[in-house]
Amino acid sequence: MKSDYLTYRRAANVSIFGHALQVLLGTGLLIFSVLTKDHAAASAAAFAGFAALGWLALAIVYDQHRRERIEAMEAESLAASQTAASVFDATDAEFRVAAKRLAGLHKIFLPTVSLIIGLGLVGAGLALFRSGRPLIEPKPATDGPVTLLTTAPQGGWALGIGLFVAIVGFIFARYASGMAKQKAWGNLRGGAAGTVGTAILGLFIAIGHFVDTAGSDIVLRYLNVVIPAFMVLIGAEVLLNSLLDVYRPRKAGEIHRPAFESRLLGFAAAPDRIAQSVSDAIAYQLGFDVTGSWFYRLLARNVAILALLGIAVVWLLSGLAVIRPHQRALVLRFGALDRQIGPGLHMKWPYPIETIEVPSYTIEDDKGAVIGASQTVTGVRSLDLGTPSASGFGPILWTNEHARDEVFQIVQPSSSEASSIKSEQARDLALVAVELPLQYSIDDVELFDRLAPAAQRDDLLRGIARRVIIQELSRAGVDDVLGSKRLELGAQIERAITAAFAQLNPGPDGKPQGAGIRVLSLGMTGVHPPKAVAPNFERVVEAQQNREAKIEAALMDQVRELSKVVGSVPLANKIVAELNALESLRDDKATEEAVRAQEFKVQQLLQEAGGSAAALISSASAERWQKHMDARGRSARYAGQLAAFRNAPAFYMSSLYFDALKSAVANSRLYVTTDKNLHVRWELQDRDTGVDIFKPTGPGGDIE
Repeated sequence: MKSDYLTYRRAANVSIFGHALQVLLGTGLLIFSVLTKDHAAASAAAFAGFAALGWLALAIVYDQHRRERIEAMEAESLAASQTAASVFDATDAEFRVAAKRLAGLHKIFLPTVSLIIGLGLVGAGLALFRSGRPLIEPKPATDGPVTLLTTAPQGGWALGIGLFVAIVGFIFARYASGMAKQKAWGNLRGGAAGTVGTAILGLFIAIGHFVDTAGSDIVLRYLNVVIPAFMVLIGAEVLLNSLLDVYRPRKAGEIHRPAFESRLLGFAAAPDRIAQSVSDAIAYQLGFDVTGSWFYRLLARNVAILALLGIAVVWLLSGLAVIRPHQRALVLRFGALDRQIGPGLHMKWPYPIETIEVPSYTIEDDKGAVIGASQTVTGVRSLDLGTPSASGFGPILWTNEHARDEVFQIVQPSSSEASSIKSEQARDLALVAVELPLQYSIDDVELFDRLAPAAQRDDLLRGIARRVIIQELSRAGVDDVLGSKRLELGAQIERAITAAFAQLNPGPDGKPQGAGIRVLSLGMTGVHPPKAVAPNFERVVEAQQNREAKIEAALMDQVRELSKVVGSVPLANKIVAELNALESLRDDKATEEAVRAQEFKVQQLLQEAGGSAAALISSASAERWQKHMDARGRSARYAGQLAAFRNAPAFYMSSLYFDALKSAVANSRLYVTTDKNLHVRWELQDRDTGVDIFKPTGPGGDIE
């Protein structure tokens, strides 16, 4: 084929179309990965982006080839028209600007693009491999296999997009590789290799979702690391080709192959080359021409029939269904329910005449996003009807955060106020946050499947249950919800929710058939008021604790005082009881003998008890006897004095007079005189000299 500018223009157009197709396929995979958060689709989109860069480089190079051919034609025409030397004498190389640019593109541009593609594939592949490794292991669930996803399964869309990418990419890659058989279009193999790589990744995604639809998610999970590993492998090959191109000898006039042309993907883009290579090897070793044999020609003539036969066998195999032990399935014939089947191998009409539907179970995170899915009807399923669980928030206290989005319930301010105030007059309300996890299981697969679409069943059940919870809690008091009646309220709400679920799924006669589920339990845990009012509740508790502390302190003082007074608390209680009995006798005006007997009994108890009361009674008794004996002694002395007076009145009175005078002048200087003369007798000695000189004398304390 002649390599003129029209030839290269066609190659440039094909390269531009290939670039646009790669951008379209990569954008479609990227949008799907963003909407469904599919890690494998994101990896395939990254590979398609690097393949689009290769097509863009080929478009630039082939367009420069076209310009170089036009320039060469103009140079030849100019050379043929010249008959004499021109004043603008110049060499031919000075006018070949496009040829110089083309040589620069092959020498610098294509190797640079190859390095960018190789390094980009390796770097992106390693990063995606690290982020995809945690997605290999499925998240554990209560029962049955769980598909670890970041959103709800999109099997139909993913299967369609994967097959579209695989079919369109492979057809165009075959077309480009067919053109590359011509020498002038040989570099199209590099772009075809990138397109067929994108097609292979699309086929992987389609196969993974097809296997997931059949019941196993293992392919989908491992695609999260297989596709990044595939990118690293192709990137390493591109880098190796770039290194080998440095040492590869070049011939004059030879078009260099770009390093981003993958030899591994080239075989997939042109599988006939594999058969031809195998045939040539066998013919060379054994002398036997495979492509010329009758069997090969027979297969080549009937390849369409064999393909249709294979498709028919695959279609007939869709009439077999395997139900796992933890599953119960519904057989739908043209969308209508035909029968239920249990675990085991079952025969059915091929798709789409009859299809199998197993109720799915989804796992949601705290934001409501679906992170896991499982097709099972056994095990326990959970619904959060109130505030989410407080896991991951540290100590669970009323004064700290319990969850990101708390759900508050309206209750009456207190049970006493709720009962004393009529409903039409009540205006005060209270708010409490309650954790209400509901566990249920499936009893009837058909009724459960008819309840709502798979993605809406939990939302429907959650909405009905929350309506019942609002109705029940709005009649309860905050003391009942926070206090001891919590278990009773939980059981009451569970019965009301079960009754509400039983009113779902009206039958042909209009009577409800139920939701096909059985409520296992409803926990009423984590009840607390809003964070802002929690200190007010704490002050009430603090006041109650202070009250209890004061009561305990009073009881302690009681024990201490009673033990100090009478020895022990039981004896004190007994004495108090006897004192009360004594007061009753006095109030009832009992006989004096009965009152004295009761007083004596109390006195004996007090004396036997010991303690300060007994000591006080003993002290009083001793003081009484002392006063009694003093009074008796004075009485006896007075009787003697009276007898002495009666016998000698003058002597008795004189004796008393002189005794009184003696006492009066006991510590005074005495001068005895007559009425006429004063006789002083000096005796200059003092019996108190040096002794008791500071001893006060007299009532005033004067010193002599």
